[in-house]
Amino acid sequence: MPRKIIKIKPLTIPEVKAILETLGEENIDQFQRRTLDYAAKISYLDPEGARKLFEELRAEGILEEEEIVQVINIMPKTVEELRAILAGRRKVIETSTLEKILSVLDKYR
Repeated sequence: MPRKIIKIKPLTIPEVKAILETLGEENIDQFQRRTLDYAAKISYLDPEGARKLFEELRAEGILEEEEIVQVINIMPKTVEELRAILAGRRKVIETSTLEKILSVLDKYR
């Protein structure tokens, strides 16, 4: 049965995990099951913490939504890791700003 895309919204891995868990094991197909297994292994935060972190980083106004999701999914620990994640940006972010982002991430570890 073809599916119709209603809305595209970037989701963090913890949010994906929570959505798939609400569907129940008996109601998901093999790809969703693989995704759930992956999300369970890789997820660094609970869904509520991920949403709060997303909102806090978005309030800073430094990063785009997709970048925030990637940062939350990876949870970098150093400025160098954070720079690698944000390397595709057109603008360079100052080290002090990256350190500020890391301090916000540290509150949620």
